[in-house]
Amino acid sequence: MTAPTLSLLASAAAGSPPAWISFLPLLGMFVIFWFLILRPQMKRQKDLQSKLGGLKKGDQVLTAGGFLGKVIKVDEHYVDVELAPNVRVKAVKSTIADVVPPAGSNAAND
Repeated sequence: MTAPTLSLLASAAAGSPPAWISFLPLLGMFVIFWFLILRPQMKRQKDLQSKLGGLKKGDQVLTAGGFLGKVIKVDEHYVDVELAPNVRVKAVKSTIADVVPPAGSNAAND
């Protein structure tokens, strides 16, 4: 090989980045996906599980169907909810969407 051919090969090899550099954009997208989507979702799920674990008689709850009611009885898997006077339903505990704070309490941002 001649000197110009060797210099072309050397410059081409020196100009290409290492193979692991090509995975950095994928790693960056995963990190962004983790912090913007997965981590907040896991935190919300953990908060809801702790609320459901502390569910007690007299709490006001919102069901996944959109009904707002007062807890009458709590079992291991079921919750009896009073939607209106003399209107009681039995709901699966996992269908409780949120535990609503009492109306008299102030919100955290007030």
